[in-house]
Amino acid sequence: MSNPVRKFLKRFGSLNDGSSTRIWVPQVSILRPGILRSLKPLLVLCALLLSALLLPAQTKTLRIAAAADLQPVLPALIHNFEKSSGAKVQVSYASSATLATQILNGAPYDLFLAANLAFPQKVVAANLADESAPITYAQGSLVLWAHPGFFHHGLTMQSLASPTVRRIAVADPIHAPYGAAAMAAIQSLGLKAALQPKLVFAENIAQAAQFAQSGNADCALISKTLAIAKTMQQAGRFVAVPVSAYPPILQGAVILRNAPNKPAAQDFLHYLQSPAGRNLLASSGLVPPAR
Repeated sequence: MSNPVRKFLKRFGSLNDGSSTRIWVPQVSILRPGILRSLKPLLVLCALLLSALLLPAQTKTLRIAAAADLQPVLPALIHNFEKSSGAKVQVSYASSATLATQILNGAPYDLFLAANLAFPQKVVAANLADESAPITYAQGSLVLWAHPGFFHHGLTMQSLASPTVRRIAVADPIHAPYGAAAMAAIQSLGLKAALQPKLVFAENIAQAAQFAQSGNADCALISKTLAIAKTMQQAGRFVAVPVSAYPPILQGAVILRNAPNKPAAQDFLHYLQSPAGRNLLASSGLVPPAR
């Protein structure tokens, strides 16, 4: 008889010279079939709990809240991460403000990848993050995107003042960091008066790109990550907005303090900051932050 069985019997039953075993169960006859039927749900529950405890932690789903500019960026990173780690990843894309609000209201994310530092800082301030400050994982770029041939004399910010340009898609500057960068560029280049009546505001940067791609806007001020996506490159072209025209777009991340799968969140964030991760980010329009 094995040691674990002996320990169990010593605590809950008895041993009779090793020849027979008698287990004591308080006021329950194991010969009564009705008792066995009544215990079946409890036994099933115990089996499920035991199975859950025996599952490896890395099989849990890693839930990421990601800014909309990361929509064309993360699939390749996630594919590599899942392949190497065995983890499963689920991503929710929205504006950084929307995701921050969800987290503040108790959404069960593990990792928040924002498009600026301000919104993850709100999560830190609410004592909901592991870090004392957001971790800057990349720096983004603002571009002007339009359909081919729309601008016959060159695509520039100044060309947006032309009467032929009627609608310019921009992400909501209150909720989307790239929208705030677009408005800063318009202001610093002295184009606010000319362009304000033409602006069409989208919920997030991905929707701003969709407005322009679908023809509901003549052009859009969007992230480079979206502009170099295959569908956008096939539909139009883009030029960089002068980086001196808007504040640096530093994109920050935080791991949630009560993350259901904190180990996987830590691993994924480390992967983003690794040479392999940064190379993939750079190929998608995000450069490593300046040190």
